[in-house]
Amino acid sequence: MANQHRGDVDLVLGGETLTLRLTLSALAEVEAALGAEDLAALGSRLSRASLSARDIILFLGAAARGGGHRIADKELAARISASELPACIAALGKVLSLTFSSDAPADE
Repeated sequence: MANQHRGDVDLVLGGETLTLRLTLSALAEVEAALGAEDLAALGSRLSRASLSARDIILFLGAAARGGGHRIADKELAARISASELPACIAALGKVLSLTFSSDAPADE
């Protein structure tokens, strides 16, 4: 179950719940995969709202691994149907918001 105080978001794919969390390791993984120099460059890319399907898979895969799931991007991509894409994008938006929002709940 997602703990929003940690920035967790649950995503249900094919009846299985994946907890998404953007840990520092997950963010570093995405930076490296996308060739971003730093978090500011990553944020700039996100603000352009021009993510490809591959970008979405990279973020979701890293966030799923950050949430404790052992899943490769290729396996994750194979699980996502076109009808589940809106839920994936919504979950990704929510985990990004919880991770980077100054209004996000603080850890106790």
